[in-house]
Amino acid sequence: MVPPLVADIDGTLTRPDKSIDPRVFDPLRAWEAPVVIATGKSFPYPVGLCEFLGIPLNVVAENGGCVYVEDADEVAYNGDPEGAAAVAAAYREEGYDLGWGAVDAVNRWRETELAVSREQPLAPLERIAADHGMHVVDTGYAYHVKSPDVDKATGLESAARFLDRDPTEFVAVGDSENDAAVFGLAGRSYAVANADDAARSVADVVTEASFADGFLEALESVRADGRL
Repeated sequence: MVPPLVADIDGTLTRPDKSIDPRVFDPLRAWEAPVVIATGKSFPYPVGLCEFLGIPLNVVAENGGCVYVEDADEVAYNGDPEGAAAVAAAYREEGYDLGWGAVDAVNRWRETELAVSREQPLAPLERIAADHGMHVVDTGYAYHVKSPDVDKATGLESAARFLDRDPTEFVAVGDSENDAAVFGLAGRSYAVANADDAARSVADVVTEASFADGFLEALESVRADGRL
């Protein structure tokens, strides 16, 4: 029996050009235990990914801010949307931009946090976030402004509760600072070789391969062990 799985998207299920590697489709579909897709992206992205993969809609979005498990038919909101909105307003008032253009598809459907382009100034964002009791995490793809007591581990706790599982039953695979918390909660964790220092430092295993190749390596290792 394989354990339940919690998997990041960007840098983990993707190729270096940020596109999803299609080789992950069949292994995710074939996984015999629950699969939770956990990401910093806004709620519709992991839901859409699960839909197109043909797997149950078990998602942790916005770094733990939004959690949905299809069978439970319930959304858990763990974030602070008012704090995120206040930071966005103050950042703009000081003359800075979020960096995503007028339409801002990155934040358009975001419900509990704020994402700012990594091309924008970080120091004033961190200062403003702290003034509003918020925290900034660098995922390697964006600066995420979120509640300091919410992270992917918080999200996994919510998802595991909906699934009637213990979080320590899960195997986690990821690549970034925002995966480090869930690595500390899951029973076993794999950082793909392209992972940042924060993720690598707390992972049980760092794969030899990067990106989706590393993800597939992790799944093969879990199947070979047959246990956590």
